[in-house]
Amino acid sequence: MLSLLSLQLCLPLLMVAGAPTAPTVSLPYGTFEGFNSGNLTQFLGLPFAQAGRFEYPREPSTFSGVQKAIKYGPACPQQHESTPPGEPFKQNTYAVVSEDCLTLDIFRPTGVDSTTKLPVLVWLYGGGWEVGDSRDFNLTPAVERSIQIGEPFVAVTINYRLSVFGWLMGKEAAAAGLNNLGMRDQIFALEWVERYIHLFSGDPKRVTLGGQSAGSISAAFLTMDNAQNSNTLFRGVWLESGPPNHIPRQTDDQSIYDFVVSSTNCADADDTIECLQHVPYDTLMTAVNNTADFLAYRSLNLVWTPRIDGELILKSPWLAVQEGAYAKIPIVGGVCEDEGTIFALSSLNITTDAEFLGYVHSNFFPETSSDELAEIARLYPSDPAQGSPFNTGTQFQVSPEYKRVAAFIGDMAMVSPLRFLAEHASSRQDVWTWLVEANQAAGGAVGAYHLSDIPIWLTTTTSLGTQGMDALVNFVNTLDPNQHLTQGSSATVWPKHNTPSAGGNSSLIVFADDGVRVAADNYRQEGMDYLNSLRLKEASMD
Repeated sequence: MLSLLSLQLCLPLLMVAGAPTAPTVSLPYGTFEGFNSGNLTQFLGLPFAQAGRFEYPREPSTFSGVQKAIKYGPACPQQHESTPPGEPFKQNTYAVVSEDCLTLDIFRPTGVDSTTKLPVLVWLYGGGWEVGDSRDFNLTPAVERSIQIGEPFVAVTINYRLSVFGWLMGKEAAAAGLNNLGMRDQIFALEWVERYIHLFSGDPKRVTLGGQSAGSISAAFLTMDNAQNSNTLFRGVWLESGPPNHIPRQTDDQSIYDFVVSSTNCADADDTIECLQHVPYDTLMTAVNNTADFLAYRSLNLVWTPRIDGELILKSPWLAVQEGAYAKIPIVGGVCEDEGTIFALSSLNITTDAEFLGYVHSNFFPETSSDELAEIARLYPSDPAQGSPFNTGTQFQVSPEYKRVAAFIGDMAMVSPLRFLAEHASSRQDVWTWLVEANQAAGGAVGAYHLSDIPIWLTTTTSLGTQGMDALVNFVNTLDPNQHLTQGSSATVWPKHNTPSAGGNSSLIVFADDGVRVAADNYRQEGMDYLNSLRLKEASMD
C-alpha cells in the first residue's frame, strides 16, 4: 500500500489526460472519493456515525460536494499505558486524536462495481478498550491474498469509543442509559455495513465479524442474544485471542466513577453526567490516565470494559454460553501458548504464595473461599517448570512468582473461556480452534505472548503465515477455513473442535515453529475446568 506521503505526491498525476477516474461512492449523507493503490481500492476515514460525549451514535450530518476519503480518520482518545520492564507491547501514537472519531475504512479489489457482491470481513481492533485504532491491523495483505487465490473479499475496519468515552460505569451512567457506548458504536457500524456495503461491492448477507484481543472479545459479546439483535448482522465470527470472558455489572466499580467525578471537579454538580459532558478534554483525560490500565498491577481486572447491563449484555457470558443464548453461526477462535506473560510483568513484586493468593483473590476471584483459593494454588503451583512461558523448565523465572502469575492470568482470561465456548458450541454449530506455539523461543521471558500470533493471520512471509491467512480468507468466503486449500498436500486439514484426535475427544490446529499439526484440545484441562466452574458459580450467584 502506498504511504500517505507517496499518495499525496501522486495525486496530481491522476489529473493528467488518460489517468483513471478516482472511485466515488454516494451515501445518503454525502459523496466520498477514495483512491486506487495497486490492485486495491480504498476508502479511508469514512464517517459512519457522529456522537457527542456520552451520546448514542447517530447518522452523520449531510454535506454537499465531494469529500476525499484518502487518509485515516482521527483516533479515538487513548489512555496512557504503563510500560513494565521487558514489556513487548508498544503503544501506538497517532497524529490526530479526537472525540469525533467514529469512522471506518474499506478495502476492496479494484475493477469491481456495485453490481458485484463479495463477502465482507468486518474487523474490530484490540487494545483493552483503552487504546487502539482502525489502522492498527493492516488487512490489505489479506485482501490481496484473497484476490491471488481467487476468493476476493471486502475488508472493513472500524473505530469505536474507548475508556470513559465508551465504557462509563456506575449507577449514574446506568440511570442515564449510557451503558456500553463503545458496543453501541460497534453495532451501529455493523448496521451501516448492512445498509451500505453493497455500494462498495460487498454482500451484506455474507458478513464475517472478526477481531483481536478486546476486539475479539467484543465480537464474541456481539454474538450473544441481546435487545439490539446484533447477532443477526453477521454469519460467522473469527476470534483471535479474545473469547467471551468475565465482565462486571454496569453498576460495579462505582468508586471509579466517583474518582473521575471528583478528579474533574464535578462531585458537587446536581447532574454529574452533564458536568462530565462539559469538562475540558484534557481534564477528563488526566482523570482517565490516573486509573489503572491493562499493563498496570491490576492487569486484566479492567477498569474500562463492557459490562452486564441487561440490554446489550444480558447476563454473564458463562451463563449465556451454557444456555446457548448466542448466535448459531460458525466460529473460529484461538489463543497463543503464553497469553498471560505480558500482563504478569506488572506484578513482579509478588514473591510469595500468600501474595499470589492475595493477588488472585483481590483482582479476579473476590468471592472465592479459602478452600477454593487453595485449589487454585494447587493447580497453578509456584514450580517454574509448570509456569508460563510453558515448556521452558526453570528458565525465565524473572521473579519468584512471575511464571505462576503468567500461567494463571493466561488460562483464566483467555484460554479457559475459549475452551468453555468451544466445548459447548461445538455440539450445535461448526467450531474450529487453534493454539499458537510459534516464536516461543524467540519471545524469551514472554514466550508466545498475546499479540505474537498476528503475523500468522495478516502476513504471508512465512509458511505459517500463508496457511493462517488462507484459512482466514477461506472462512470469510465459505465459513470453513479448509475450503479451496491453496497449499496442496502441504496444507494441514483443520478438523472441527469436536473431532476425536489421537490425544482425546477434541481437536485443534497447532501453529509451531516446525509447522502445523493437529492435537487434542485438552492441555491443562484440570486447571481450566476448575476456573470455569468458579466462573459459573459466580454467575449463578448474581
